[in-house]
Amino acid sequence: MTRKSILSVIATGTALAVTGAAPALAKKHEPSGFEATLPVAAPVEAAAPTGGIFNVSAGYAPLYEGNRARRVGDPLTIVLIETTSASKAVSSKSQKGGGASITPPTAGLLSFLNPNALKASSNSSFNGQGNAAQTSSLASTLSVTIAEVRPNGTALVKGEKQMLLSQGDEWVRFSGIVRLADVDTENSILSTRVADAKIEYSGKGSLQRASRQGWLGKFFNMISPF
Repeated sequence: MTRKSILSVIATGTALAVTGAAPALAKKHEPSGFEATLPVAAPVEAAAPTGGIFNVSAGYAPLYEGNRARRVGDPLTIVLIETTSASKAVSSKSQKGGGASITPPTAGLLSFLNPNALKASSNSSFNGQGNAAQTSSLASTLSVTIAEVRPNGTALVKGEKQMLLSQGDEWVRFSGIVRLADVDTENSILSTRVADAKIEYSGKGSLQRASRQGWLGKFFNMISPF
């Protein structure tokens, strides 16, 4: 094999290695559905000058509306104040008893039978109780953007916050329908006033893995009859 052919083989192998490693090095970010919505650029229509201050194509904000979020892409702050408490108690009790006895004759063919051996009784009882309680709370703030404005004065908002920590990743995702009239002067609204709210608070990392049961423990719990 000549020197020129050897260099050609080395160059080809290097190109294939770089091509194959590129997809592995590039970490794909799968869309979560909570990405921020960018404002839609309104088409600019050339209008003849009329000499007035008001111009529709340049945009206009009335004084009584101020800078409140009302268009697609406008950000607003969701004040997360979620508290859920649930409890349930179940109690059941049953008891049953029965008895039977036969008295054999004192004379005749059956006189040899013992009266105490012909007595039978049964008793059964059941007492069961169950209690369940759950309490969860979430307090935070999250900025979202308006994804859709509807004719009835409501808007669909969605957004997420991602945090890269030393022990893993955490994220907060939110989507729901808000009434634009409920947005205050600071462009914020309580999460309790959001309809069809979907809140997701989760993460991944060493702390999350440590708080989960291992696969072997799950297997034995699944097949255990107790």
